[in-house]
Amino acid sequence: MTKFRYNEYLSQFRNANGNCRVRTTRVERSGPGNHRDVTSEQETLLSENKDGWIPLHYAAFCGETECLKTLLKGMTIRERCRKRQLCSSLCLVNICHVHSAFCSVECHVLNNLTVMCIKACELQSVDMVSLLLSYGATVNQRCGHAWTALLEAVARNHIEICEMLLNAGAFINPPNTYSISPLNVAAQKGHLRALCFLITKGADVNMQTCDGLTALHEASKNGFREIVATLLSKNADANKCCNSGLLPLHVAAQYGHHEIVSLLVPVTSRARLRHSWISPLHLAAQHNRPSVAAVLLQTGAEVNAPLPHTHSARFADHRATSLYFAVAHGSAETAELLLKAGASVNVDPVSPLLVAVKRGCVRTVNLLLHEGVDVNAKIPCYATTFPTAIALCENNLPLLKCLLDNGCDALSCFTCIYGAKRHPDTANIEPHGRPMQFCEWLLSSVMCKWAGPMVDLLLEHVGQVQLCSKLTEVLSSTEQWRAVRRKSLSPRSLMHLCRVKIRTQMGGQIVRSVGTLPLPRRMLSYLRYDVTD
Repeated sequence: MTKFRYNEYLSQFRNANGNCRVRTTRVERSGPGNHRDVTSEQETLLSENKDGWIPLHYAAFCGETECLKTLLKGMTIRERCRKRQLCSSLCLVNICHVHSAFCSVECHVLNNLTVMCIKACELQSVDMVSLLLSYGATVNQRCGHAWTALLEAVARNHIEICEMLLNAGAFINPPNTYSISPLNVAAQKGHLRALCFLITKGADVNMQTCDGLTALHEASKNGFREIVATLLSKNADANKCCNSGLLPLHVAAQYGHHEIVSLLVPVTSRARLRHSWISPLHLAAQHNRPSVAAVLLQTGAEVNAPLPHTHSARFADHRATSLYFAVAHGSAETAELLLKAGASVNVDPVSPLLVAVKRGCVRTVNLLLHEGVDVNAKIPCYATTFPTAIALCENNLPLLKCLLDNGCDALSCFTCIYGAKRHPDTANIEPHGRPMQFCEWLLSSVMCKWAGPMVDLLLEHVGQVQLCSKLTEVLSSTEQWRAVRRKSLSPRSLMHLCRVKIRTQMGGQIVRSVGTLPLPRRMLSYLRYDVTD
């Protein structure tokens, strides 16, 4: 649709080289005594010039307010209705005149007085709102975006216009829940003056939209602490949930507003929280809100509280704890806070370590290892003969070394049922038969091109082993990897074999805390693989 620009149109009219009729000249030069003379000619009032203009347009353009009122009074009600477009045009031009700027609007806007009233509220023009109301603008009619004049005035925090609209019959509490209420807009925008004004005029602080959102939800989402405090002081209900089942406390936790969380915790029912499908702590963990998590833990939130089974089952990994949520979404800072608060690493069906390894988050992996997570954990639905974490490392060799240094079982990678015999084709292996072996995984995936460096690193954490025919074949296929094969065939040094034996006897838990043992520094470096062959 072509846009109609008044500034261009008016300039053409103004520079019409004197072709305007006498009536427009009389309007332009009119004084208080000439208005009645102009309106006495009824046909002249409605006659258009070659540009389609009547005196109403020109009076509005010239800013002759008194002339405007006189011209309007000179028209009958029927003529005003028939010329509604003219009134709308008048309103728009007058707004432009008051603000010394021209607005570019689409043509269909000119046909709606209500839209023009909303526009006047947007521009905060008290005079124009008053004029529009006096000539029939409907205060409760909605535009195409379900917006009303009162909502616009509240969004601008303009109390005077709000009062005018309420006096004209604007609904302070919409009769249906389809649309947002003025109080919700004030809370959403953080306009404290408008909020207090609406409450004094009888706004319902607990009114919900079609989505179940209250003003308290909106203020909690957008971080307006004063608004939340005011609503609570006016008996706003913190235990009303929206259609998605979230309380205002959930919303504040999700968006990281820890001060608002502190306000809402004392007035939120513990029973309602227990029956929610997710806890505020889970949301804080999911969205990496450590300050919120700290407040919740200090106020008694259960760090190991699981999701209800019905909602946990909606996730493929059946995640349950807030710690798992934090790890799965890369919230390392929140995960650290939860672990310090006593979060268990062994509650979820899938170990959070595997998720951290998959994401490649070394910091979170180290945190979990320090808390005693099972480094050899496996995925229940993915049976392998070797630790799943090794497969999830992919080509991240530093992360793989971190796991191996902390007791990950490297020896299982070299246990093959075929040994030196020929392996069957990978395509002939039953997908749901026996567990997958390391050699089968390595050579049937994109990791084949990383086989050499990975096997080399694994050999540093085992004693004397014999490679199966498949690994021998792949290591012989590349010149750079033949040194790795020779390494496996040569006898390992006594120093290396002793280290492997000592670490095996120590066990995984002690190996992970080897740095805290009362041993000489050189011995600690030796046991931690800081010294190699």
